[in-house]
Amino acid sequence: MSLFKQLLLAICLFLVVAFSGSFMVSLESSRSQYVNQLRSHAQDAATALALSLTPNIDDPAMVELLVSSIFDSGYYASIRVVDLQTNAMLVERHAEPDASGVPAWFVKLIGLEAAGGDAIVSRGWQQAARVEVVSHPMFALAKLWQSALGSLGWLLLCGALSAVLGALLLRRQLKPLDYMVAQSHAIARREFLSLPDLPSTPELRRVVQAMNQMVEKLKALFKEQADRSEKLRVESYQDSLTGLANRRYFEMQLTTRVSNLDEARPGYLLLLRVKDLAGLNQRLGGQRTDQLLQAVGEQLKRTCAHYPETNNLVTRSRGGEFAVLAPGLVHEEAIQLAQALEVTLQSLHATGASDVTPVACIGLAPFSPGDSPQALLKLADEALARAEGQVEPGWVCLEQGTAPQAGDTHHAWHTLLDEALTQGRFQLFFQPVVACADVSQVLHYKVLSRLLDSHGHTIAAGRFLPWLERFGWSTRLDLLMLEQVLKQMRSHDQALALNLSAATLAEPQALLRVYELLGQHSALGPRLTLEIGEEQLPEQSVLEALTRRLHSLGFSLSLQRFGGRFSMIGNLAHLGLAYLKIDGSYIRAIDEEQHKRLFIEAIQGAAHSIDLPLIAERVETQGELKVLREMGILGVQGQLVGEPAPWQ
Repeated sequence: MSLFKQLLLAICLFLVVAFSGSFMVSLESSRSQYVNQLRSHAQDAATALALSLTPNIDDPAMVELLVSSIFDSGYYASIRVVDLQTNAMLVERHAEPDASGVPAWFVKLIGLEAAGGDAIVSRGWQQAARVEVVSHPMFALAKLWQSALGSLGWLLLCGALSAVLGALLLRRQLKPLDYMVAQSHAIARREFLSLPDLPSTPELRRVVQAMNQMVEKLKALFKEQADRSEKLRVESYQDSLTGLANRRYFEMQLTTRVSNLDEARPGYLLLLRVKDLAGLNQRLGGQRTDQLLQAVGEQLKRTCAHYPETNNLVTRSRGGEFAVLAPGLVHEEAIQLAQALEVTLQSLHATGASDVTPVACIGLAPFSPGDSPQALLKLADEALARAEGQVEPGWVCLEQGTAPQAGDTHHAWHTLLDEALTQGRFQLFFQPVVACADVSQVLHYKVLSRLLDSHGHTIAAGRFLPWLERFGWSTRLDLLMLEQVLKQMRSHDQALALNLSAATLAEPQALLRVYELLGQHSALGPRLTLEIGEEQLPEQSVLEALTRRLHSLGFSLSLQRFGGRFSMIGNLAHLGLAYLKIDGSYIRAIDEEQHKRLFIEAIQGAAHSIDLPLIAERVETQGELKVLREMGILGVQGQLVGEPAPWQ
């Protein structure tokens, strides 16, 4: 029983005991008083009747009349007139008054007996008769019963008011306890809440202060770990001059985004080199040259931001060399990007970024899923070398080694995808996510989509997803996939994870449809987790609203491809995420590259402090699995533990 109920019950019991004691004391006092009143009442009646009978004792009719008049005027059990000489009964009246609504159990409980009185009737100087009067206690019992009912009513009224006021007072006084319970639950959900208003009760104030101190300590520890991890990420994977990603991070992402046959997207690699960097350094000085490189990096980010669907990666590899990895970029867009960069870089002189117009050359090389990163770099270097050898334009795009596909045209993809979405011509593939400690234990299955062409062949998501994003049909695919997954889950009891695109999160109508579908299948909530890519995260308020709505429907949310924006983990701490999936670029060759291990250990420490499980993506070797197992990572996903395949 809760403390609130115990205190409320104690108040009620106290009122009952107080009423019972007060009633018993009052009853005993009233009982004694009523006995005296009944005796006095009977004696007064007997005396008055005896005086009335003295001149008429020899007239039987008059005696009976006087006795009847007295008997009918009060509450009497009996009145008798007895001849003293013969003990003969001259007149007797006897009656049992009405109970007046007093229950028999109350009469028995009170035990109020009848009281009597007597007087002598004289004939001259002789005693002629004796008058005996017995008063009935029913009048007193009725008064006592009414008094008991009044006391009971007053008790109930006081009890009701006391219960209401006591409940309000207790609820107000015990509210800090409820908040402390919420604090404990919030900590379990990776939230850190503090009670700003301390209670006035000294005992509760000390407890709340202790809880707030503990929460602040946990928050500080988590922030310290998060800051340390972010600092390590910046030192390892970020260029200190421009703030762009460095060459180490570029090589990690290049390997991940190009060599993966299942999820990698075809696109272009762009290399940019500032000509005669050494000469610029001599003419302008080190500080001005650094400002120039910073301006080039900023122009790269701004220009590439016009192609958000490519999810491009802008890096400074070394010196005056920059690289842009743009999955999903098609040939026409690659040419537009190169031309735009050429114009913006030439405009640096006009804006005062340098006194010498920077001359930069650009090389473009296409890639397809499964290509060798070394071969791609070699092709891009060749394009860059050709661009350096010509005056105008300052860029070269090489298409050698890439066989154009007939389907890779705007019209063909538009027709194919529209028909597939209309007819539901997508097949579900499932990749197991297993426990790191025991690879035979499946945590859940990641759901992947495959497009079926007109010949029934499957097309990997990396090829058709960029086109879906260009046509604005990502939401249509998400809803179709969600419907198919919910239908498929009825046939088994396994847990699944399904990705949602940024377009669905940004479209209110699409989100309402998602909520509607999930609400119709709330029983599947414990077995279905929705995933969002780190690069697709919406604003914090939208993300918080999304998690609250999903939790209310019984479903959970998680992040995949996490690692590049580790500084935002503080904002994710209170969302109650199911898990984090670490991007495969940080996992690749982690057994050989110490900097990756240090970074993942930092992430693991921060995540462990808020009880947030980690899952490693794209695990491909036993060495990687061994290191992850030693680090205590919860689960792994990748070719080593299972390839994507249709449901068996």
